Amino acid sequence: MNSPDNVSSPSYTISQVYQAGNLELHHYDFYRLEQAGLMTHELGDDLENPHAVVVIEWADVVQHVLPASRIRIHIKSTGDETRQLDFRYPASLGYAMDGIC
Repeated sequence: MNSPDNVSSPSYTISQVYQAGNLELHHYDFYRLEQAGLMTHELGDDLENPHAVVVIEWADVVQHVLPASRIRIHIKSTGDETRQLDFRYPASLGYAMDGIC
C-alpha cells in the first residue's frame, strides 16, 4: 500500500494503524486473546469504514463480527525460511487478487 510508516507486529498492542494515501491499514493481532471483548466494537467500526483496509491475525475470536465476503490467507510453514500461502476469496473480491494469485 506504499505506507511510509514503520510496520511492527501488534502482538502486544493488539492493533496498529498505518497511513497509506487516502486509506488506512488497520492491523489486528488477536493471538493473545481468548475473547476480543471491547476490541470487537473497535473492529466493527473499522470494518464499516470505507477508507480502512482491515487485516486480522488469529481471527477466530472475532468470527461473529467478520463479513462473509472477505479474503482469507492461510500461511503454512514449509521450512525454516519458507511459507506456502493459500488464498480463499469470493468471486466478488477477485479484483483485489489480480496479479497476486
